[in-house]
Amino acid sequence: MKPNAPQIKPRKNDWPKKVTIGRKSVTVYRRKIPSGGFGFMVANYATGQRRLDSYPTEAEALDAAQRLARQLSERQVVAASMTNGQASEYAAAVLTLKPHGVTLTSAADTLAKCLETVRDLSSLLAAVQFYAARHKSLTRKPVAEVVTELLTVKAARKASTRYLQDLRVRLARFADAFRKDCCDVTTAEVQAWLDSLNLSRQSYMNFRRVAQLLFEFALARGYAADNPVTGTESLTVAGGAVGVFTPAEIRRLLAAATPDFLPCLALGAFAGLRSAEIERLEWSDIHLAERHIVIGADKAKTASRRVVPISDTLAAWLAPYAAHMGAVWQGTHEAFYIAQQATAAATAVPADAQSGTPAKPALKWKQNALRHSYASYRFAQTASAGRVAGELGNSAAVVHRHYRELVKPADAERWFAVKPDAEANVVTMPLAATA
Repeated sequence: MKPNAPQIKPRKNDWPKKVTIGRKSVTVYRRKIPSGGFGFMVANYATGQRRLDSYPTEAEALDAAQRLARQLSERQVVAASMTNGQASEYAAAVLTLKPHGVTLTSAADTLAKCLETVRDLSSLLAAVQFYAARHKSLTRKPVAEVVTELLTVKAARKASTRYLQDLRVRLARFADAFRKDCCDVTTAEVQAWLDSLNLSRQSYMNFRRVAQLLFEFALARGYAADNPVTGTESLTVAGGAVGVFTPAEIRRLLAAATPDFLPCLALGAFAGLRSAEIERLEWSDIHLAERHIVIGADKAKTASRRVVPISDTLAAWLAPYAAHMGAVWQGTHEAFYIAQQATAAATAVPADAQSGTPAKPALKWKQNALRHSYASYRFAQTASAGRVAGELGNSAAVVHRHYRELVKPADAERWFAVKPDAEANVVTMPLAATA
């Protein structure tokens, strides 16, 4: 017999059986089970207390007993005390580490040291991912240069002048605050910058949106390891009440408008065009004789072509400009908004002591109120959300939600009755022939 070869010594009726290797013996028991068969158990004293490990067959129990006896004989007490589940976990861990050339002992030691710092596994993984992202191969490029590259790409892709100007203004402030490489900007720094602006919720979110766009651009081109803006605070912006002008207010605004801005004012008030659409509009898009305006896909916010009708009121205001060519608004994007404020300021009327006329304060310009006014009065006039939605370039649901019963039909009648006082200067335009 070979040294340390297992010896199986039977007892009465051949059970229990004892497996002996060297000076260590392990006993195997057989017990009847309710189903009528037998179950087999190996007595394990490796920890100093008896533990019975169960096995479904005699062969498996004897194999386990031999393995345990050998481990005890060779003083492998820890291995001998492991349960089947623990042994399986050990084997799986060894296999997982094998491709990396790391022993289980070394891995466990390193992991324990890491957990002393970060406390839990999820934080440890996040820390490793952060480290890997920050140390991967990146092209270091200053924020200002990335801003310039982004604007160049957007311009080449035919972004609107208004959109480019908005990006340029906001990103210039960001680049001025972050004079470092894009990959070195952190979430905490961006949050501190946003907080320092002391803006309204809407303006805060506008700056956050543009900064996030910048880092999406940088991330895609290898200038940043992540997007630090994503982790900054996102604010909820409540929708404000829809503001409209009254018929009397629009009459005062039209009377105060300069000749170059008056068509823009009329197009917003009596056709519902967006400010950005008016800024892009050409006189060739306005067909006075046929009584419609074509908003091309390149000029519409939704990139979808639509045709807007020209009412008698709008025709009267545009008639003096029938021979004009080129852009309807000749100024810049900033000048357009300056003209809005200047027109509102020009509505102030001083008191006239001789006639006894009291002073009238200047009107306050209401954001997007020209379009809101048209939508509200037009819906009251037609009672058709679908029709108004088609003219506005949005959905019937939006019209219903924002403009339903905002004004009365009588108000709509007075709104579309606001025409130039100098009727002699109005050219009557022929209607298009109908079939």
